[in-house]
Amino acid sequence: MSDTPTRILVADDHTLLREAMVELLQSEPDIEVVAQVGDARAAVRAAAELRPDVALIDVQMPYNEDPGATVRRLLERRPGLRIIVLSMDDHPALVRGLLALGVRGYLHKSASRQSLLAAIRERPGSGRAVVTVSMPLLAAAEGAGRRAAVISERETEVLTLVAEALSNRQIGARLGITEGTVKRHLRKIFDKLDAVSRLDAVNKAAALQLIRPHSKHSLPMAG
Repeated sequence: MSDTPTRILVADDHTLLREAMVELLQSEPDIEVVAQVGDARAAVRAAAELRPDVALIDVQMPYNEDPGATVRRLLERRPGLRIIVLSMDDHPALVRGLLALGVRGYLHKSASRQSLLAAIRERPGSGRAVVTVSMPLLAAAEGAGRRAAVISERETEVLTLVAEALSNRQIGARLGITEGTVKRHLRKIFDKLDAVSRLDAVNKAAALQLIRPHSKHSLPMAG
């Protein structure tokens, strides 16, 4: 753990929730909250002026009609900023779009304290990026529904090993296939389940009883 505290900007228009989150974060000795704001414009200004290491932002707040534009502005004003979205909105298209723009984490507001702190403490250069996407299981089942039936036996094997926290390389060695083939299987799985991450795919497959549920806290996000 670094001696220098991680500097956090918190942006959420729900005052009670924001203040509770700030209180939680301030109780951690390696975290310093440098600002808390209630809208996207204020978040961009604070990022430029205070130069935080991490920005925790909600999607649904004033002046954030285009969350992607807000992400781009934050990164323009503060290059290297690690943006973690903490929101009730977990629509797959939104999550994919923000991750593609450089968001380093996407947590549903039902995520645990441990998941939030783990995402904040993830350091650049550690070899993997934490991307936590918590999708409600009922919505996952409804969204994946019919396409799930066409998941192949091999894809089921791959996803089962993903749920056991194996990397792509380890999965390839276990199944006797190349790492590239594992990645191709995962792309097909993501498409069939409308998943946005390894964790999301495992959650949806478990909800549909395609695989046995495993502890999602152990899942690596690395390829």
